[in-house]
Amino acid sequence: MSGKYDAYKDEKDEDLLRRLRSGESEIADYLVDKYKYLVRQKARPLYLAGGDQEDLIQEGMLGLFKAIQGYQEDKETAFSTFAALCIDRQMYSAISMSQRQKHQPLNSFVSLSEPVSEQELRLIDEETPEVIMISRESVDRMHEKIREILSPFEYQVLELYLKGYGYQQIAQQMEKSPKAIDNALQRIRTKVRSSVG
Repeated sequence: MSGKYDAYKDEKDEDLLRRLRSGESEIADYLVDKYKYLVRQKARPLYLAGGDQEDLIQEGMLGLFKAIQGYQEDKETAFSTFAALCIDRQMYSAISMSQRQKHQPLNSFVSLSEPVSEQELRLIDEETPEVIMISRESVDRMHEKIREILSPFEYQVLELYLKGYGYQQIAQQMEKSPKAIDNALQRIRTKVRSSVG
């Protein structure tokens, strides 16, 4: 994790989320940076029929973003647990959707390293008040809305960011300075926040 987040490293996630709600928006970047390894780790053993690893990672990053936005401290669940559950549910939802879209019984997700336990399956199916589930249609509408309000450059930066790339990697890939990427992400945050309400 880059040195710009050193000030947050010794703080509990729950305390940081309180500060995020008070307007310290850069904390969201820190939490995404901190947990993106978890998204990659959870995506690695899964297979998405009709998609690839990057698609699963993007779904996982969306789950992480939902966790950051939807975490409720009063539910007495650690943020790390809530984030892991949101990431899992988003990935399994994408896998399930890919099965329905293909209408093929053999088009299913496969764990490449270990089977999913009964307990994990119960967690995936369990409807809990603290878990935010957005239907695929809503997600598609949200993607379309975001695409409308962002410039092509900003949209490309967002796509790379949601795939787990860091500022330096995005800057290198887009042949821009890290400062230009940082500025773009600030604009994206502002536009998305005002558009979503």
